[in-house]
Amino acid sequence: MPNPNLKENKLKRFFAVPFRGIVKAISPTLYVKMQYRYITHHPCNLKNPIRYTEKLQYLRLYVYPKDPLVSQCAGRVSVREYLKKLGHEDLLVPILGIYDRFEDIDFSALPKRFVIKTTHSSQWNMLVRDKDAFDIEKARKQFAKWLKKDYGKFTMERHYSPIKPQIIIEEFLGDGITLPTEYKIHVFNGKAKNLYVVTGRGTDIRYTQLYIDWTPFDGSQFNGWKKADVCPPRPENFDEMVTIAEEISKPFPFVRADFYCVDGKIYFSEMTFTPAKGTLILDDDQTDFEMGEWLDISPYLKK
Repeated sequence: MPNPNLKENKLKRFFAVPFRGIVKAISPTLYVKMQYRYITHHPCNLKNPIRYTEKLQYLRLYVYPKDPLVSQCAGRVSVREYLKKLGHEDLLVPILGIYDRFEDIDFSALPKRFVIKTTHSSQWNMLVRDKDAFDIEKARKQFAKWLKKDYGKFTMERHYSPIKPQIIIEEFLGDGITLPTEYKIHVFNGKAKNLYVVTGRGTDIRYTQLYIDWTPFDGSQFNGWKKADVCPPRPENFDEMVTIAEEISKPFPFVRADFYCVDGKIYFSEMTFTPAKGTLILDDDQTDFEMGEWLDISPYLKK
């Protein structure tokens, strides 16, 4: 049963929205604490964080914005150099181009299918299944807005702010009809503990939460998302995927490493350091404490 805290007070939101920018400017910490309280309905203890979601807020505010490697790995172009340095160039999705401006893209040279993304954000992208049906002018206007915006400032995930805003175009993985399954592996202090599997993207999207041994972890379902009716099969090369996730995540207290598996080959997707800004509403509130025990941020806490 979904957490009852999912229900939003729309009247409260109506009065709060106009003041968000002011609070952000005056005190980022106050803004994050208020946002966390508003979404999760829990107070945010930053002096002695215990919950998983509280610890993510601490990392979001005080740790990750100061770590250049976090910013590098959050960027869609710069993370590729990190993977290459670790000898994992073979995991990278082939790219069709990197551009500073949308106007520089030669669409006549692109294949029928491709994926176009901004480099400095987590969600700003477009899947193009048929170039002939792609509204280039509409996309141009949208990307112009995205490229001008400081995603890190907008979401208060300031580790994104140093990333150069660009456009990256990647090959479209899979057959173009069904989007590939995505495996989002959560790594705590270098150890993979759980994941969720994303299936049915573009049609009937589902998020199936699992412990790393592939047993159900239903309590960690969040934000009202539904799991698959039948648990997705475990890939034959999943152990290799986990080993890679732990290797590339080793320098960080927490990160979610995302992968695809297409025709038996592993592809790297991205690294996310503060999933959903850490403002997750878990189906079972006790899961927040369970996951909190997995994450040791004591070396980073202010004395």
